[in-house]
Amino acid sequence: MTKHAEDNLFKRLSTSSLKRLRQFFQLWSLKTLTNLPDRLTNLWQQLIGSYWFIPTACVLVGILLAPILVTIDEHFDRDMVREITFAFTGDDDAARAIMTTIAGAVLGVAGTTFSITIAVLSMASSQFGPRLLRNFLTDTPNQFVLGAFIGTFSYSLLVLKAIHKYDVGFGVPQLSVTFAIIMAIICALLLVYFVQHMVHAIQASHVIEGASNEAIKNIHYWYSDRCDIEHQRNIEHHDIEQFHHWSATPIYPPYSGYLQQIYFESLITLSQDYGGVVEINSSLGHFVTDKNVIGYFYQRPADHPTNLQKTKTPHLALVPRSPDGLFWQRFAGCIRLEQRLTQSNDIAYSLGQMTEIAVRALSPGINDPKTAVNCVQSLTSCLSIMMRCQPPTPYHFYKPLDETDTPDTISHQPSAILAVVTRIPKISDFIDSSLGEIRRYAAADLMVLKALCQAMIDLNYARVNEAQQQTLIHEIKLIERAGADNLNYHQLADDLTAMCQQAEKFIMSENAQHHYFHYVSDFDAHIRQALQAQSKQGRV
Repeated sequence: MTKHAEDNLFKRLSTSSLKRLRQFFQLWSLKTLTNLPDRLTNLWQQLIGSYWFIPTACVLVGILLAPILVTIDEHFDRDMVREITFAFTGDDDAARAIMTTIAGAVLGVAGTTFSITIAVLSMASSQFGPRLLRNFLTDTPNQFVLGAFIGTFSYSLLVLKAIHKYDVGFGVPQLSVTFAIIMAIICALLLVYFVQHMVHAIQASHVIEGASNEAIKNIHYWYSDRCDIEHQRNIEHHDIEQFHHWSATPIYPPYSGYLQQIYFESLITLSQDYGGVVEINSSLGHFVTDKNVIGYFYQRPADHPTNLQKTKTPHLALVPRSPDGLFWQRFAGCIRLEQRLTQSNDIAYSLGQMTEIAVRALSPGINDPKTAVNCVQSLTSCLSIMMRCQPPTPYHFYKPLDETDTPDTISHQPSAILAVVTRIPKISDFIDSSLGEIRRYAAADLMVLKALCQAMIDLNYARVNEAQQQTLIHEIKLIERAGADNLNYHQLADDLTAMCQQAEKFIMSENAQHHYFHYVSDFDAHIRQALQAQSKQGRV
C-alpha cells in the first residue's frame, strides 16, 4: 500500500470517527439536557426508593465525622474538657470499654430493627399487596433509624482505633468518646420511636392515608386551573383536526415494559426537528411490547405553511423528513420504560394502590369490609378533586419565535405549532378502574355496595358537567344490578335498590349540589309513620 493510500485511509477513518463522536455527543445532549429537571427528579426518586441510600449516607457521615472529631481532640485543651459536666474524662481502658459496648449494642439493635422491618414487609405483602411494599421501603423515618444505628457503629469503630496509651503524645480522644455516648443515647430514643412508628405503619388506616396523599399529590401535578388551551385557540390551519390525514409512520417502543413517563420537551423538540406531529396513544402505566404500536408520527405535507416558520436556530426553517435511525434513537430517550411498575406521577397507579387494598380486604382470607369502605371513601376524596380541576390538555405545542423577533414578524407567524398529542384518561375511566373494580369484588357485600352508592352521591357534589352526571348515574345502576344479582336475602337487595333509586333521583334533580341527601329505608319510614300515628292517638 502506497503512502498516499495510507494517508487517505487514515483520513477517512479519522473523519468517520469524528462524525460518530459528534453524533454521540449530540444524541447524549438531546437525551440528557432536555427535560433535565424531570430526569433529575426521576433519579432522585429512584435513589429515595432504594432501601440503601439513606443508611449508606449515614455510614459515610459517621466515617467522615470520626477523623474530624479526633483531629479536633488533638488541638483541644484537656482542662476545658474536664470543665464540661457530661464530658468523658476517663483513661484509655474506660474509653475502649465504652466504645466497644456502644459498637456492639448498636449493631445488635440494627439487626433487631432490620428483622422487625422484614416481618412488617412480609405481613404487608400478604395483607395489602406486594405493590404497597415500596411505601414501607421508602419510609424515610425507617431508613433514617437504621442509618443512625449503622452510622454510629462505623463511627465507634474508627474512634476505637484512635484510642492510644497515655505515654503516647496524644492520649484519649475525649470529645469523640463523649459524642459517641450522646449518639448511643439518641439511638436508644430512636429505637423507642421506631417501635411506635412501625405500630402505626402497619395499620390499614395509615397505609390508606399514605396512598391517598400520594394520589392527591399526583393529581395536583397533572390537574390545574391553568391549561395550554390558548394555543389551541390561536392555532392556524386547524392542525388539530387535520393532522390525522397526513402521512403516518407507526411508532414502536424500543423494548418491552411499562410506560412510566413521557418527556414532553424532548418529544416536542424531536417532532419539530422532523417537521411533524407525534401522537402517543398509550397512557402512563400501560404495558407495551417492542411490537406494539404506541403511536404515530404524522409528517406535515410539503406545502404546509408551517414549514416556512423559523426555528430558534437563526435562518433554519422546518423541513419535513421521514423518521430515520437517529429519530428512533432520540425517541427512545423521550420515554421511560421500566420492567416493573414503579412509583411515578401516574395517577392510575396511586389510585390502584387503594383499590388493591380494598380488593384484598374483601377476599375470604381477610374478610375486612370496613377497610374496603375506608378505601372507597379515600378514593372518593381523590376523584372529587379530579372532577373539580382542569384536566391536562392532550395537545402540546412548539413556539418557534425567539427573543429577537420583532412585533412585525410576530404578527405574521402563528403563536404555536402543534407538536405532540397524548391520550388523557377521562374521569369515567378512573371511576371504572377504581370504584368499579371494587364493585365487581363486593357484589355480595351490602356494606361496601352502600358505601359505593354513597360515593356516587358525594361525587355528585363535585361534578361540573353533564357527562360526569351521566357517569355517576351509570355507575349507580351497575351497583343496583350487582346487589340484585348477588345479595342472598331479598330484604338486603330491596334495601340497596331503594337507596340506589333515591340516589339516582337525587343526582338527577335540579340544584342537587346545594341539598343534603339522607337515605331513609322502607323499614325506617314504616317505623316513623307508626310512631307518628301513635303520637297523634295519644294527643287525642
